[in-house]
Amino acid sequence: MRLKRVYHPWNLWEEVKFNMWGNVPNRTAAIQDAIQLTSDHCLYGSFMTRVINEWPISCENALTDYFLNRRAWLGHAACALAEKLPEDIIREAWRHLTDEQQLLANKEASRAIQTWEYAYIKDRKLYQGLGEPMLFEWDT
Repeated sequence: MRLKRVYHPWNLWEEVKFNMWGNVPNRTAAIQDAIQLTSDHCLYGSFMTRVINEWPISCENALTDYFLNRRAWLGHAACALAEKLPEDIIREAWRHLTDEQQLLANKEASRAIQTWEYAYIKDRKLYQGLGEPMLFEWDT
């Protein structure tokens, strides 16, 4: 089931406050930090879980966009939350991971996205039907 696309103004995105689109003073050190974080899929996945729990606006904006590489976005967001690293640093670090490390990281991202979607859909269903008549007409 595809979710309806939801937009939020960029100034409300939590990711902005965590430097996801910013800069770092020491690019080389930041890349090494990103390699260390992204190569540990358990730690990386724990920050992905934090993102889906702590960034409701950014997640709704990004994860309802099926034209976006949602796994990459979530990975970038996890690094921003963990170390305030911008997404271009993460893209650079990603090239240094082994195929297995990338696969494990992608599995963590897919799992987190699936968890977010389930919770998002469940939340929306709680409110479906409110304000509508509860008695149905019988077709006789």
